[in-house]
Order: sequence, then structure tokens, then C-alpha cells
Amino acid sequence: MSSHVKVGVFDLDGVLRGKYLSRDKFESAAQSGMGFCDVIFGWDCADAVYDNVRYTGTHTGFPDAFARIDLATKRNVPWEDSTELYLLDMFTATGDRLPIAPRSVLQRVVDSVARQGYEARLAAEYEFWLFEETPHTLAEKNFTGLKNVSPGMFGYSVLRASSQAPLMHDLLDQMAAFDVELEGLHTETGPGVYEAAITVDAAVPAADKAALFKTAAKEIALRHGLMACFMAKWNAAMPGSGGHIHQSLWDATTRQNLFVKPDGSMADAMRHYIAGQLEHLPELMVLYCPTVNSYKRMVPGAWAPINATWGVDNRTVAVRALPGGVKSGRVEMRVPGADMNPYLAMAASLASGLDGVARRLSPPEPVINGYQPGVARPLPSNLLEATWLFRESAFARKAFGSEFVDHYAATREWEWRQYEKSVTTWELERYFEAI
Repeated sequence: MSSHVKVGVFDLDGVLRGKYLSRDKFESAAQSGMGFCDVIFGWDCADAVYDNVRYTGTHTGFPDAFARIDLATKRNVPWEDSTELYLLDMFTATGDRLPIAPRSVLQRVVDSVARQGYEARLAAEYEFWLFEETPHTLAEKNFTGLKNVSPGMFGYSVLRASSQAPLMHDLLDQMAAFDVELEGLHTETGPGVYEAAITVDAAVPAADKAALFKTAAKEIALRHGLMACFMAKWNAAMPGSGGHIHQSLWDATTRQNLFVKPDGSMADAMRHYIAGQLEHLPELMVLYCPTVNSYKRMVPGAWAPINATWGVDNRTVAVRALPGGVKSGRVEMRVPGADMNPYLAMAASLASGLDGVARRLSPPEPVINGYQPGVARPLPSNLLEATWLFRESAFARKAFGSEFVDHYAATREWEWRQYEKSVTTWELERYFEAI
């Protein structure tokens, strides 16, 4: 048994913030809880403190928030001599779940699912890029001229994956030992891009696994002298990276998949679920696509949806229906990129789909070409537009609480302001000499 353990909590950007604890400190905290500086929900992914939120900041003095160790999340980190890792749940001073914590947001939605007699099963799949770089070389190169782990476009290549066999086996075997088992791993189309599909689980454990996968993949890659990138669009000339969510709704009593009929065809519940997701998709877009970069992926013909569309086994649409068999029948939400916060994206998927089931909504006709102009409502084209729709959404406030909506919207507005102040390489190349 190690003399220390790791604990952590995922922030609003899906970044794991944590620390090592001595065994004695951990055992004490496991009994009575612990403090964790609340700045983790008051700064951005670059540790810049928000100037537009009420929860924390210089006006509060950055106090400790109360955290409890979720002992059910215990897993050993095989690439750290099986050091134990646990996730934290955050609480208010009155003992309620902290409403702005992403894991709390999903737990709130899951509670609603349970009250209606359902169980949700979800799984994430990620596309990510591998580079022969280090944090130092990235800075030295100013993020230009990066070397991909392999050249050319070679999707589903057994040859390319085999050439990285030590890394592939470490990802498969060590992720399984880390309780983030993968059901598939293969190359995607693009130089050094891979796709990993995580096995299905109940909603909160599925989000835990999806969030932990990104951190774990980066740690394992670094031990092979590589860097893994989960940006939605790292290069304008290359395909984007998806973070798709597979999901199904089950009867909590009979343990039957409500999305398919006994003959494997699509059940009404699946149609209602899809209809709810499509109805609320524009106003919840910021939970699926949380960064400025997210929207660079959403262009026609780039394997990412641009409209609120659905279809059966169709990869050009936002919501892909996969009736399949009585166990595998599911819906795939294809809007999120690999930069998603899985707690928030899964909360959005479940809440909107559940609303469609409760109201027995009917979806529009399925489409064949999701990129066809005028085929359906277009999705927000940038982070600011998506944030405005989210802030004004009565449904979001009902599903996730106004405290979260206001706080999260403020953080996305901050993100947009940082982007507005930046001078990009595109601007320099276009205007430096000519204008």
C-alpha cells in the first residue's frame, strides 16, 4: 500500500485539479471531509481568475470549499506504481451539492432520471491527436511546425496502429487496470489521430471514465515521449476531433432498453428522446461545445454536424439513431468535440432527451444529408452566440439551476473576451504586409 494517494475534482473546463495526500491525511478526510480552495471554479484553464463571477474571487478571499471523497471512485493508477486515486464531490456550507460543480450538475439530472423510473447508460468516444512533442518544445515552437506521430491520412490503419504497438497496448491495458476500459482503439483519418471508445456504464461513472480518460491518455503518452491533444480543431487543414456520446434509457424495474422494440426496431421512447435533444440543442450548445475552438470544427463536410438534424445510422447529422438490438440500441450525440466537459455534455443530453420523453415530442423527418442548406435549424456558430442562448434558456434554468446557468455563462463570456483581445497568426499573415 502506497504511503500517499491522489484526490481530484474536475473543473468547469473538464481539467482535473487535485493533489497528493499522505495516507494519514486521506484517512482523516475520508471520514470527515476536507477543504479544497474554491478558486478551481473561479479561474479558467490557464489559471486566470474570472472578473465577472460571484461565487469566488478577490471579493471573497478564495476560501476553501468543503469536499468529500467519493470512495466508490477508487482506482489504482498503474503507471504510478498503483497509487490510489479518488474523485471529490463538492458541497456548500449548508451541506448541499455545490450547484456549479460539473459532477453535481450531472448528479442533479441523474436524480431526475431516477425519479421518473429510468436508468441511463452512456459511453463516450474520443478522437485525439498524437505529437512527437513535449510541453517545452510546444512553447519553443510557438505551437507551429509540430511533428505528428505519423504522416498522411490513414483511417482504420492496422499498420499505423501496429507501428505504435507499445503505446497502443499501454492505452488498452493500463486504461483497463485504471477502470476506464476501452472497447475499441483505432486510427482515424489524419496524421497521428486515433479514436478510443470507452465501455458503457451508468451516467455518473460513465462521465467519470470519460473525464479521466483524457488525463490518463495524456499521462501515458508523455511516458512514451508523446503528447495527446484533445482540441476540437487543432489545424484548419485537418479534420476536427469529436467527443461523441452514446446513450440509452432503460426501465429501472424491468431492466429493459426503452429505445428498441423486441424485434430490434426503433421504439417511441427513442423518437421522443431524439425530439427533446433536437428541440433544446441550440440553447444547450455551449454545454456540448465549451470553447472558442469548438466551433471551428462545425463546418460542412468535416464529419461534424452544423444543423439540428437526426438520421438512422447517419454520420452527417447531430443525433444518430442506432436501433440495433435490444441491448445495443442507442442514440449517439455527435455535436460535442473532444474538448467537451463530459459531465456537462452528458447532463445536457440526458436532460433534453428526458424532456422529450416526458412530453412525448415527435422529431422532424430524418435527413440523408445533414449539410444540405435549409434542412433544419442551424446551430450557433460561435461561443458567444451559444452562451447568450444558454443564459436566456428557461429550460436550462429548470434542468440545471439558475446558479449554475449564471456562473457558467459568465465563464464562457470571459473565455470569449480573452479571444477577442488576442492577435492570431491568421491576422498577422493576412494584414502584416498587405494592409
